[in-house]
Amino acid sequence: MVNQQVLAGHWNELRGKLKEKWGKLTDDELRNFDGNVDQLIGRIQRKTGESREAIEHFLCQVAGEGSEFLEAARERVQEAAGQVTDEVRQGYQGLREGYAEAGKMVQARPGQSLAVAFGIGLLAGVGVTLLLRERTPESTYAHGRGAAEQFGRQMLDALSNLLPEKRRG
Repeated sequence: MVNQQVLAGHWNELRGKLKEKWGKLTDDELRNFDGNVDQLIGRIQRKTGESREAIEHFLCQVAGEGSEFLEAARERVQEAAGQVTDEVRQGYQGLREGYAEAGKMVQARPGQSLAVAFGIGLLAGVGVTLLLRERTPESTYAHGRGAAEQFGRQMLDALSNLLPEKRRG
C-alpha cells in the first residue's frame, strides 16, 4: 500500500492524474486531502464505485512513477553540477597558469613590462576620456577619434614587438 509521505510529496501531480482517471472527482473533494490515505481511498470509492485494491494499485503506480521521475531528475542535476565543477576547475587552472606565465614575463623583462603596463593604462585613459567627453562638433570628434585610433594602432604594434615569437602566431 502507498504511504502518506509519498502521496503528500507528489500530491499536485497525483491530483491531476486522479482527475484524469476518474473524472467524477471534483477539485473540492481532492483539495481537502490531509494526508489520510484511507480517507482518500474511501472518498474515491464512494464517488467512483472502484474497488479498494484497484485504487491502491493506481496510487502505488502513480507514486512510483513520480519517485522514478524525481530520482532521474536528481541524477541529471548531480551530473550537471559535476560538469560545471570540472569546467570551473579547468578555468581556474588556466587562470593560475596564465598568471604564473605573466609573472615569469615580468621577471624576465621588467622594463618592457613596465612600459607595456604604462601604455595600456594610458590607452585606457584616452579611451575613457573620449567616451565620457561631451558631444562636440563632428569635425572635432572625428579628429579626436582619428588620433585615438592611430595611438591605439601604435600601442598594438609596440605590444606585438614585445611578445615572444610563439605568442604572435
